[in-house]
Amino acid sequence: MAPQSMTTQITGAPGFLAALDQSGGSTPGALRLYGIPETAYGNEAEMFALMHAMRTRVMTAPSFTGDKVIGAILFERTMDGEVKGQQVPAYLWKERGVVPFLKVDKGLEKEADGVCMMKPISGLDTLLERAAKLGVFGTKMRSTITLPSETGIAAIADQQFEIGAQIAKHGLMPILEPEVSIKSPDKPKAEALLRDAILRNLDKVPSGRQVMLKLTIPSVPDLYKEVIAHDRVMRVVALSGGYTRADACQKLAQNHGMIASFSRALLEELRASMSDAEFNAALARSIDEIYAASTRKA
Repeated sequence: MAPQSMTTQITGAPGFLAALDQSGGSTPGALRLYGIPETAYGNEAEMFALMHAMRTRVMTAPSFTGDKVIGAILFERTMDGEVKGQQVPAYLWKERGVVPFLKVDKGLEKEADGVCMMKPISGLDTLLERAAKLGVFGTKMRSTITLPSETGIAAIADQQFEIGAQIAKHGLMPILEPEVSIKSPDKPKAEALLRDAILRNLDKVPSGRQVMLKLTIPSVPDLYKEVIAHDRVMRVVALSGGYTRADACQKLAQNHGMIASFSRALLEELRASMSDAEFNAALARSIDEIYAASTRKA
């Protein structure tokens, strides 16, 4: 069971979650944006070593602390890695004051009925047991929505909440992430359907248990206000979804009670070629901007 201090921080502390959970399929793109081409590594092990080095640079930067970054979502390989001789979850919490989360999904099925459901998560219980022993507070799992299909979106929500209940049995906090694509031909309608499906499922969550939600910043500001206020919700965080950091922060600032959980938008200005001083300054600017959008609302 996670310490109460972690729960207190995630429940109410000002700040945001850093998403450092790019996995196998998205790692080459993330490295490319960082300035490392695919020709720089010859196999998967070398690729992930470079990715871990980048994440280590982020996690050890002076600005990456719980004062503004209240939590961080990790890829499984990152959770199993080390920073300065400590396992990553322990380093984040003990040395930086950042609450660790773990991405647990195994990718997406092919699109059907306007959505991409999660693939079966084999070995989930074993992974959750290991994560809990390493001091991880919660998990995150992603599925995607492209079209405003009532049946497809209902299926997405049902799957997220069902697996969330399995995760909660291990004493971990599930972050449910049914992402609405920013390229959806009718994003506002899809989001309204998703809100309703989430509220239906929240009403079924047993008393005394909560979930978190990671949602696309809605086209209609404060669309998720009922979700944020629901007593079964610990916190609602926002994904950047392909928006630039400037656009994502501008939109996020219009949504009261919603904080960031950005990945690309957090790291977009960082480059492998930067000196430590340049890197740390760029990351500090990014953290300050995202913190402001998470805590100072229009």
